[in-house]
Amino acid sequence: MTDPPPAIVVRAAEPSDVPAMTEVMNQPRAVWGTLQTPLMSEAMRQKRFDATDHNNRALVAVLDGRVVGSIGLHREPWHRRIHTASIGMAVHDAFAGRGVGSAMMAAVVDMADRWWNIKRLELNVYADNARAIALYERFGFEREGLMRAYAWRDGAYVDSLAMARLRL
Repeated sequence: MTDPPPAIVVRAAEPSDVPAMTEVMNQPRAVWGTLQTPLMSEAMRQKRFDATDHNNRALVAVLDGRVVGSIGLHREPWHRRIHTASIGMAVHDAFAGRGVGSAMMAAVVDMADRWWNIKRLELNVYADNARAIALYERFGFEREGLMRAYAWRDGAYVDSLAMARLRL
């Protein structure tokens, strides 16, 4: 794994970050890579933020004082899957390719490994999102399966890869 550039700070998301998180998620390319729908209002995102519990953690990436990305770590609450968590992330379109995703992944993998004792970290990524797949593979995620017609995006069905990182 590579260290993130020093200018990127990853920290816990605060209620005051919701407007900036909404801006990130309303970027065309950012929302394209997620299961979110375009143009979610700040009020809707605030409700989601307020519903966060101890099994969910929202982090943001800050560059030069501006929130430019967000990532969530979501632990499975059920007994037989308590060792498992999933992630979802997005980077502001104007900051893609500048190490923001790497910084957020480093932070969430560290939290999962060293603080939450997560053995299995999993995610789904659209099969045509080569940049994200390469990022996840750099952090030790492996492809586990292809899910055909997984989601409806931009007027067509898109396939998704199931990927996971096991801490042995």
